[in-house]
Amino acid sequence: MNTRTLIAGDTTSPVILHVPHASRVIPPEIRPSLTVTDAQLAAELDEITDAHTHVIAHHAAQSTTPQPWTLRNDLSRLVIDPERFPDKREQLNAVDRGAVYTRTSNGDVLRRDDEDARNALLDNYFHPYAAVMSDLVSDRIAATGSAVIIDVHSYPTLPSGYELHPDGPRPALCIGTDPYHTPQWLTGAAHAAFSSLADIGMNTPFGGTYVPLDHYCTDPRVYSVMIELRRDQYLTEKCELVDIAAENLGAMLGRLVDAADRGSR
Repeated sequence: MNTRTLIAGDTTSPVILHVPHASRVIPPEIRPSLTVTDAQLAAELDEITDAHTHVIAHHAAQSTTPQPWTLRNDLSRLVIDPERFPDKREQLNAVDRGAVYTRTSNGDVLRRDDEDARNALLDNYFHPYAAVMSDLVSDRIAATGSAVIIDVHSYPTLPSGYELHPDGPRPALCIGTDPYHTPQWLTGAAHAAFSSLADIGMNTPFGGTYVPLDHYCTDPRVYSVMIELRRDQYLTEKCELVDIAAENLGAMLGRLVDAADRGSR
């Protein structure tokens, strides 16, 4: 079973499209450890999967020259969440949804809180994924002098039960930033690329952006920005993909890829 897919871009491109939460796949050996019913599991996957964000990323990659690199997580975030801190730095540990979730988005028990089982998941899935991303970032730096991560996500129109800041604005696009890794030129490029959307927010309802821990807050050659699209921008109420909307958003994301390529040099 594939746990991740790395799609090579142009050797001259510093840009990495990162798609961590698009999959619903749970390996058969993991399913027995999840204590929820099949119906509960399906509802949880509906709630927390960034459905079809890989399609938007694909449209973006195909629309640009040079093409960016793409790393896609092919397992559900219910296996491990590759974007969480695996230690006490993670704020969402407060609701039992750190690197290994033990609660569903509405607070039901998802799996037993077992340290040995948690460590096994981290060893088998989290750390190998992080190593691939870290190596990719290092490779892009060696080839081009920098790496630009564009972190591709979506979020529901209504707040999920686990959100730490459910009362904030929920714009069509949330741009997530990091004080060390997101320069003003990259934030401006994101605003410009998606300027046709109705409204754009910063770090609301979610903040931050992904950088592999080997490079986090230590390497100024690594830039990162998170793109969080509100799901009604490209999905129907039944979570079906609206093809033309995905293509249009992919074109906007492609403009950000182009700007990130130019700005990082």
